[in-house]
Amino acid sequence: MLFGNRRPLLPLFPLKSIQSSISFAFSCLILVTIVVTSLISYRLSVDAVEQNATGYIEEIIKQVNSNIQSYVDNMENISLLAMTNKDVKYYISDNDFISTEERRVYEKRISDLFQAILYTRQDIASIMVFGYNDRFVSDRRITSLNPNADVRNAPWYKSAKAAGGQSVISAPHVQNIIQNEYRWVVSLSRELRSTDGISPEGIFLVDLNLSVINDICRQINLGNKGYVFIVDQEGNIVYHPQQQLIYSGLASEKIDEVNAAASGASFTTGEGDGKRIYSVQGTNFGWKIVGVAYGDELIANKDTLSRSLFLYAFFGLAIALLLSVLLSHQLSRPIKNLQKDMKLVEKGNFDIKTEIGQMNEIGQLGRTFNMMVGQIKNLMEEAILTQEQKRKSELALLQSQINPHFLYNTLDSIIWMAEQKKHEEVVLMTSALAKLFRSSISKEKELVPIRVEIEHIKNYLIIQKMRYNNQLDYRLDIAPSIMMYRSLKILLQPFVENAIYHGIRNKPEMGLITIRGYEEEDRIVFEVEDDGLGMTEEKLEMLLEPVGGSGLSDPLQSGSGGKGIGISNVNERIKLFFGEPYGIQIRSELEVGTCVTIIIPKLD
Repeated sequence: MLFGNRRPLLPLFPLKSIQSSISFAFSCLILVTIVVTSLISYRLSVDAVEQNATGYIEEIIKQVNSNIQSYVDNMENISLLAMTNKDVKYYISDNDFISTEERRVYEKRISDLFQAILYTRQDIASIMVFGYNDRFVSDRRITSLNPNADVRNAPWYKSAKAAGGQSVISAPHVQNIIQNEYRWVVSLSRELRSTDGISPEGIFLVDLNLSVINDICRQINLGNKGYVFIVDQEGNIVYHPQQQLIYSGLASEKIDEVNAAASGASFTTGEGDGKRIYSVQGTNFGWKIVGVAYGDELIANKDTLSRSLFLYAFFGLAIALLLSVLLSHQLSRPIKNLQKDMKLVEKGNFDIKTEIGQMNEIGQLGRTFNMMVGQIKNLMEEAILTQEQKRKSELALLQSQINPHFLYNTLDSIIWMAEQKKHEEVVLMTSALAKLFRSSISKEKELVPIRVEIEHIKNYLIIQKMRYNNQLDYRLDIAPSIMMYRSLKILLQPFVENAIYHGIRNKPEMGLITIRGYEEEDRIVFEVEDDGLGMTEEKLEMLLEPVGGSGLSDPLQSGSGGKGIGISNVNERIKLFFGEPYGIQIRSELEVGTCVTIIIPKLD
């Protein structure tokens, strides 16, 4: 059934032009635009609140950073007090004491100094000095070092020694250098130097029990779930409200992201209610203070606001979607039908006739499309018929051009042999010539049995071998199974000609032409191979150019102004009769030879 016989559907809306239809559709889509604009506004508002909250968190963390920095600076001031104290300097220097009593006096003075500091600072667990001269003094008059702990291998000892007089803050650790004492502390250590500031004399150690740092961090309020934590330069946690859970593996923290973040940077993890905003501040001694706030706590009425907005948007969207579906169906149906018909035309179906509904712009376009397809179909049929007839005529003309010149050259050879009294050669050559031209001028169809084509090329080779007596030899290797199939008339002769005139004629020694024929699945394959001079790539490209271009001229007509049957024209002739999958392939190597492969289908 033709599309033109279908009864056109009644339009949902009696609109006379596509312009009015589109205008009405745009009016309906305004509602959708409003909803989308509202959602965008809501999103921008939420983002603005989150940015403000992030800025607020950054300011809080900066203040925490400042407080902790001041606290550490106070600890460093204590180390400066030890460094400038003359008793401490004398005690850890290389000076020898007059007596044990004198040494105890110095130890008592230093211990009293450290005890006075501890009395004012409850957050300090202990103060100790370890001289490189193996002298040791702490805030306690009687102190027993742990015999199982090697002070020189402690991380805080090594770090201070490597820092060369700069203060070093350690990660939280259990301090076990005092016998029977195991405290969870952070150590501030520093190398003490001589008065000239050059010679290192010992290590000063202050153990902090983290109470001040814990109190500073606990006082920070970042919502009901927000918190502050601290990591050192190695990524170890100095303080965290859930520190025990993290150490036991029951909770985790974004330590890698924190280490990668620069000071003053912020980043976000998670989505929805699990969204967390991290704000990172670095200290000058390697720690990073991190504030964590939860996204769902940044806007107090976020849930109420979102529910109200989406409730109103839901009804608006429902109405807009219903209208959009109806309108898009009404507007796009004729366009889709026309598109479908155009795709069929793309595939080569020129019998299609598109449906014409209302006589608006689309209806007029469909009517024009139908007229255009009909005209294209007629023009294509005429063009195909004209081109096919033209090509067959050109090929037939090209084929006939060879006959007079070949006859002239062959008769000239027969005359020469007759003058030389070579009667048998004259008879053989004349007989071959007669058979050759009987086949050429026969009124048989274009397709002939392969055995006829092989007989034709055999006669042609007999003539050429007699003409080029000591220069040409040939061999035929044709599978008997292919003789019953059909081939184009005079298919092989142009390739044998080219093998002789372009490959063997100018060769100093005898050349060999081998003609093979065999079947390969559903194809017949011929090969014309010579061991002549071969060709360069440029000459091979010229050989494949069509007649009328710069292709090689037929050697039989060279000098007479004529053109032979170009190899590319034979290739076109094969494709014209059998289709694109068939044709010729040429491979050639200079000074080695040329092989032409001709592929045709099996035709009974």
